Amino acid sequence: MTITHWLATLDLLCTRDLPVAPGTTDVGTAGPGYLVAELRTSGDFTEDGGAEREETAAQYECDRDGLAERLAERWGAPDVFSLRSAFERAQGGEDIPEPWASLSAHVPDVQVWRPPGTARWVALGVSRWGDELPFQLLAVVTETDPP
Repeated sequence: MTITHWLATLDLLCTRDLPVAPGTTDVGTAGPGYLVAELRTSGDFTEDGGAEREETAAQYECDRDGLAERLAERWGAPDVFSLRSAFERAQGGEDIPEPWASLSAHVPDVQVWRPPGTARWVALGVSRWGDELPFQLLAVVTETDPP
């Protein structure tokens, strides 16, 4: 996949109606008021795949940042924030709205824009489920304000 393809996917998500129920789409998952696109997914890692995992992590962050540069040309600089506190608050019983609650369990930080003239948020992040699980470059479109 290329940045051009990822931008086209984001353009599609930004114009789609947001669902009212959970489900899947041609590019990822969806839930009430949000769409998540899995732009890129790595392979799994072995238990001793430390160097390969670190290299893959760096590549996925580079991909995210490259896509973010292109989005910044459209919408300006993103807000960048950690989802760690949202995860901790959810673990403490606070009701964190979706898609932020689910994302906070595996995406440490996001870059977020509010495209002009819309009520939607666009977020980019790199999913890090676990040491042996794949990385994912994710794009999220939602009308729910970040936590």
